[in-house]
Amino acid sequence: MSDTSNLENAAAGTKVVGAGRRKEWTGAVVNPPVWRASTHLYENTAALAEGPRKNEDGRFFYGRRGAPTQWALSEALTQLEPGAAGTVLYPSGVAAIAGVLLTVLRPGDVLMISDNAYDPSRTMGKGLLHDFGIEPRFFDPLDLSAYEAAFCERTRAVLLEAPGSLSMEVCALPELARIASAQGAVSIFDNTWASPLGFQALEKGIDITLMALTKHVGGHSDLMMGSASAGPELYAKLRTRAQQLGTVVSPDDASLALRGLRTLHLRLKQETETALAIAQWLSHRPEVAQVFCPMLPGAPGHELWKRDFTGGCGLFSFVFRGGSAAARNRFVDALTLFGIGFSWGGYESLALPIDPAVYRSCMAWPPAPALAADRYGVRLSIGLEDPADLIADIEQALSTWSAE
Repeated sequence: MSDTSNLENAAAGTKVVGAGRRKEWTGAVVNPPVWRASTHLYENTAALAEGPRKNEDGRFFYGRRGAPTQWALSEALTQLEPGAAGTVLYPSGVAAIAGVLLTVLRPGDVLMISDNAYDPSRTMGKGLLHDFGIEPRFFDPLDLSAYEAAFCERTRAVLLEAPGSLSMEVCALPELARIASAQGAVSIFDNTWASPLGFQALEKGIDITLMALTKHVGGHSDLMMGSASAGPELYAKLRTRAQQLGTVVSPDDASLALRGLRTLHLRLKQETETALAIAQWLSHRPEVAQVFCPMLPGAPGHELWKRDFTGGCGLFSFVFRGGSAAARNRFVDALTLFGIGFSWGGYESLALPIDPAVYRSCMAWPPAPALAADRYGVRLSIGLEDPADLIADIEQALSTWSAE
């Protein structure tokens, strides 16, 4: 396999199997070998002088620019993202967010941040970026009129995420991106939840799309990595800034991410099917006030998800009907098949107690007056266990919960 260009019109499963597998990088084996190297050697001084002049994947230079293992992963992710000119790798998802924002923003700029974004994104706006003289402004992504009115002459970028972290709201992403473009701002989208297999961001008008590869792409809870993909102009800027910051990922981790990528479509399919079955079951439980799973018909955001997305994943949330934090925590502690942890997207199921109100500046939580007493939630990351076993585990844990 030396030419992967014929994957452009292939189905998702075919793409994730073949993407990035150039014969010049794999040789006679299936997977690109792990190239551990800091020093790249040159044939002569003329080649040494030529090295810095061609800054692109596929050309040896020095370890910070990667080698075939990292290049194969970057190319594979680019091939999954229609409209992308290239993909930059970062040592974590948060590093990807920081790398992107430090590329497009300067002191005095305003960054608009979706109020339901991942907490490290919010913290970055109030911390790191604030220290660099960049002003963060939080907005409700469900209110298009207020969003459009919030732009000013200093607004340079908008950070979007859908579904919203913890509470799973789905916003009108193409419209939000179109408004940002009309205002001269760069739209940045955290696409970790759906991945390009479920939402092709650049085709929907987003300028830069990023992912925590730690989650679904890795898929085995054993690596940390992030990525950002963009069109030609912004990709060139992202690459330059990453190199100026000395950003590099380990070839061993790149190899693990490539391994996970090959089964991504199958794992997402299974996790989505199981998550839907569990979300449907929970929606009929008397202990549960509401299930926040945009893939579930009738759930908040379902119609927008159905309009704009082609897939989902196993991550969703629900809130109890009344009760207390202690009762909610008893439920989580009683689960036996769900680990308790912050990450998600691995093969194992996880549960996390949540209270989105702590991470809000302008969006209300609970999200509706009818849910005023129902604030204590749980986020479930559904893995590859049998759905009947997971439901049985949730059912036995519910017996520990009470509305007292």
